[in-house]
Amino acid sequence: MASIFREHLLKDKVAFVTGGGSGIGQRMAERFAEHGAKVVLAGRKQDKLDAAAAAIRGAGGFAETAALDVRDYTAVEAAVKKTRDELGEIDILLCGAAGNFPAPVAGMSANGFKAVIDIDLLGTFNTCRAAFEFLRKPGASVISISANHAHMAIANQAHVCAAKAGIELLMKTLAIEWGPQGIRANSITPGPTEDTEGMRRLAPTPKARAAAEKSVPLGRYGTKDELADLALFLCSSAASYISGAVYHCDGGSSLTRSSMG
Repeated sequence: MASIFREHLLKDKVAFVTGGGSGIGQRMAERFAEHGAKVVLAGRKQDKLDAAAAAIRGAGGFAETAALDVRDYTAVEAAVKKTRDELGEIDILLCGAAGNFPAPVAGMSANGFKAVIDIDLLGTFNTCRAAFEFLRKPGASVISISANHAHMAIANQAHVCAAKAGIELLMKTLAIEWGPQGIRANSITPGPTEDTEGMRRLAPTPKARAAAEKSVPLGRYGTKDELADLALFLCSSAASYISGAVYHCDGGSSLTRSSMG
């Protein structure tokens, strides 16, 4: 991440980020910190959270950690309350925790299906519901990380398709219910993205990667920086009248109905 801050678009804002210890969530948290936000990184693995927080601090930003499982409502509630008590009302709530593994429905256990639903959909609900009391009203921005799975059937991804479709409708419902209190809720839908665990699993070989890239109209994977810039926009004043939207940052891949999503 950059060692010199650019514009402080989020100066003195407080951001709580689930899935903040790695991948897309980590990069978005870094972007928030680069623009002046105080960031709390939440995730299951303390070592990953510590490394991510150290990188932000090393660049001159503010970061704290909260080791938790988003499936545990009580743990999430305690973490967001602690954030509010120590840093102030939460301005940015980013729901980025997710799970995935490729498996056909006939070869997937009920526990396997439930695990992804619980991490992705239930985890997003838990985070939003637990944080509601501690969000800035008006002014808070809630962002969930979705996937093209929400809009198309993808073989070997039934659990993710179901979870992400639920997440997007949850965000739209929050936009209706929480809008009168000045809280915005939106979803970001990444396409195939460089250096992510999801694509390492879904396209583990050079042949699979080439097929994934070919399926994208722009002809390449996206980057975590491009997704982070979109998240920055959505939680900034530039997006103050945007709520209930789904933003595809996927190079057009959602238009091709690619099985890679």
